[in-house]
Amino acid sequence: MSPYVLIILTFSLFIGTCLTLFSNHWFTAWMGLEINTLAIIPLMTAPNNPRATEAATKYFLTQATASMMMMFAIICNAWSTNQWTLFQLTDHWASILMTLALSIKLGLAPFHFWVPEVTQGIPLLTGMILLTWQKIAPTTILYQIAPCLNMKILIIFAILSAILGGWGGLNQTHLRKILAYSSIAHMGWMAIVVHINPTMTILNLTIYIMATITTFMTLNLSNITKIKSLGSLWNKSAPTTVIIFLTLLSLGGLPPLTGFMPKWLILQELIANGNFIVAMTMALTALLNLFFYMRIIYASSLTMFPSTNNSKMQWYHNSIQPTMLIPTATIISSMLLPLTPLFITI
Repeated sequence: MSPYVLIILTFSLFIGTCLTLFSNHWFTAWMGLEINTLAIIPLMTAPNNPRATEAATKYFLTQATASMMMMFAIICNAWSTNQWTLFQLTDHWASILMTLALSIKLGLAPFHFWVPEVTQGIPLLTGMILLTWQKIAPTTILYQIAPCLNMKILIIFAILSAILGGWGGLNQTHLRKILAYSSIAHMGWMAIVVHINPTMTILNLTIYIMATITTFMTLNLSNITKIKSLGSLWNKSAPTTVIIFLTLLSLGGLPPLTGFMPKWLILQELIANGNFIVAMTMALTALLNLFFYMRIIYASSLTMFPSTNNSKMQWYHNSIQPTMLIPTATIISSMLLPLTPLFITI
């Protein structure tokens, strides 16, 4: 891809997200989401193979359906209330349609099927953008209009996402699909608390984005997409293996890593509001996520002594990709748990 085209697409992604972030009008918020969708599709099809084209087509059709439902909800609300501002979503049917549209945008279950398929068919760095940056704009709208949404539907979708996100990743061998199911589960954790304490949703999103970016950058540096390839990574680069080890455990929410913080605070909020069964269900689903992360860690660092490996493996080349961000992102995504009282105060 031409550098000029790449700059234009990256700038469009940035502009689309910022437009949604700072908009107070439904049309500009919807337009920002559309700019985001159209800007990432050329990045998906950059490898120019049938699999990438199929993934981009699935993504476009899914997002177009969600955008159509969102615009229909906006028009229904404007018809009944004569309001186009973001905080005036008072029509009942518009609220239900908007809840469904945002669920499709975020990949919440039962509308999650596109997330693993699209992530599997695109390059690692594009998958990183899809699972991190593309979540910011819909989550911002969810954060702003949470009191206006149908919370019964959203809570059901959030619990389903946490369960199916953990269940779906158990039998996977491709790392991109595992991270996609991890994204589905994390979206469920964000949606479950958005009505009680929206700040926890933003905190969870921030920590999830940092941990996911670290994981994708490390996998891209090592050129690894399958669990089987991780078995020989220890002999090639021990620090890379340790970084993958830490970030995956952090994504799983294992203390004393950073990923434990949002899960702990979300469970605390749920219990404080009397949602004991929901809190227990979410805590049990976190064990499913932790289990398939432990599978990856077992395959990458516990099945082989760090010595010369005589089995067949890919030839290792020294990477020329920049690695300056990986140590900083690793520290942020794994060592911020002692700062929990500061985040609670803020």
